[in-house]
Amino acid sequence: MKTPNVKILFPILLIGVLSISGCALSQMKKMAKDQQLTVTPSPLEVHADTIRFEMAANLPAKMLKPKKVYRLSTFYKYGTQERKLQVLNFRAADYPNSDTEQPKITETFAFPYREGMDRGNLEIQGRALNPKNGNFLDTERLGIAEGLITTSRLVQPSYAAAYADHGYNDQEELIPTNVEFFFDQGRSEFKTSEVESDRGSKFAAFIAEKNVTRTVTITGTHSPEGKETINSELSQERADAIEAWYRERMDSYDYQGMADEIRFILKPIVQDWNGLKAALASYNGISSAEKSEWTNIMNGAGSFEQKEKELQKLSTYKQVFDDVYPSLRTAKTEVLSVKPKKTPEEIATLALAIAGGSQSADALSLEEMAYAAAKNPSLEEKQSILEAAAKKNDTWVIHNNLGAVHLEMAMQTSGREQRNHINTAKNHFNISIQKNASVEASANLGMALAMEGNLWGAHAELTKAAGMNPGNDVRQGVNGAKGAVEIMVGRYDLAINSLNRAANSSVDQFNKGLVQLLRKDYRNAQATLEAVIAADRGYVWAHYVAAVAAARQENENKVIEHLRNAVTADSSLKTKAFNDLEFRQYSGVQAFTDILK
Repeated sequence: MKTPNVKILFPILLIGVLSISGCALSQMKKMAKDQQLTVTPSPLEVHADTIRFEMAANLPAKMLKPKKVYRLSTFYKYGTQERKLQVLNFRAADYPNSDTEQPKITETFAFPYREGMDRGNLEIQGRALNPKNGNFLDTERLGIAEGLITTSRLVQPSYAAAYADHGYNDQEELIPTNVEFFFDQGRSEFKTSEVESDRGSKFAAFIAEKNVTRTVTITGTHSPEGKETINSELSQERADAIEAWYRERMDSYDYQGMADEIRFILKPIVQDWNGLKAALASYNGISSAEKSEWTNIMNGAGSFEQKEKELQKLSTYKQVFDDVYPSLRTAKTEVLSVKPKKTPEEIATLALAIAGGSQSADALSLEEMAYAAAKNPSLEEKQSILEAAAKKNDTWVIHNNLGAVHLEMAMQTSGREQRNHINTAKNHFNISIQKNASVEASANLGMALAMEGNLWGAHAELTKAAGMNPGNDVRQGVNGAKGAVEIMVGRYDLAINSLNRAANSSVDQFNKGLVQLLRKDYRNAQATLEAVIAADRGYVWAHYVAAVAAARQENENKVIEHLRNAVTADSSLKTKAFNDLEFRQYSGVQAFTDILK
């Protein structure tokens, strides 16, 4: 008789347990309406490629029930899509004082940004759950943060191709031609034997070539003998003799007006022991001790003539006089003539002919070809000239500059064509670096990596280039590109340092103003952006971000002024500004709505 009673009581007990459990879940769901949820920042913001926020959840006291779980699920919903985020679980066992104190959780959330997320909402839904049997009750799904601020994504890429020096000197170069003529003791006549010597004949032939000459410097010298007045006269007269002969040669070769452009500089040397000291140093006719006797007198006290008389007392004087002194009775002539060069036009024409295959590559030096490429404004012709130069000699300079051409071409193209130029440029930069680890190639490689979206790879290469002591132009280009990349990866602390050392270009200064804004340095951001506008009124994004900076400072007049300028220049910005949560507090302002109509 007892068995049937047990069977009857079990379902009654089960129904009772379920009823109690359901009551607990219902109570949890009901109390959930008093939960306190705080999201920071709100609206959400994207930095780098990530949306990151912090959520603090406080539940009412007594809401948690034994052996039950309250689960908070978060979602980011945009358009017809949504992304499920982290789940927060509250368990009574984890909050032993939950009957008298509010259970709290603070959690950091992060999820990747995707295009189209701008007009989304952060939503949350609670669930009262019985883990034992899986029963649950869901709360209503609520929006807790509306929209997304994407101001950080307004960063502008900053690229600059770094060309290595072509190595060609296109300025006037002077070539020294030196000759030395000898004179008899105490005489200044230019001897026939000297004129007809091999030196004289070659020098006369040089004059006959009518080289474009700037200066002729004639240094008359003397051996240290005789009175000072005699020495002075000899050195001057010897210089005069060479000048007279040189001018006579020019007349005979019909220099005409060319002679007037040549400056003759006569430098007579008196009381100078340097020539004798140098000659003695290489003279092997006397011993080192005997040379010291000569040196001691020349370096000692007394006048020039007194020292000469002391030298004459030395036992080695006659030997030195006969062997060394004749070489000191000279007139040394140095002619600085202009190095013959092709005109820039000739170089340009020949370079294109070589590139086109109608001229031998020997017609120009490698440096001249690199120079022609540097001066040619056409990227296509630069490319063809440098490719021809690479066949002649594929130096690191040629590979770097050829890669720089493709880098510039990539800046002007998009899609597959751009990717092809980037890949070709990288190949040339890597070859250049293998041949010579130059700052130009590293800077360019960093630019190419940034252009293809490899931001951290670009940052590493640009940082390397910055540490290679680049010249001013390359350094500023590197810092501009590096600063832009650092904004893109969310390293605003690094970006401000880089952009402070970048060029004064509109792009780099705009990025500097943007990163100041992102660092919440609104006053300096406003000043920087105003300076960009003053220098380049057509820079539309500077107007737009200046309006954002003004909005963050609650300066309504500046917001309206800069937005008006921005949308006047680019009407497509009306829609962006209308939907931009940076301006949400102005949605009811008539002036704001008027300019966005």
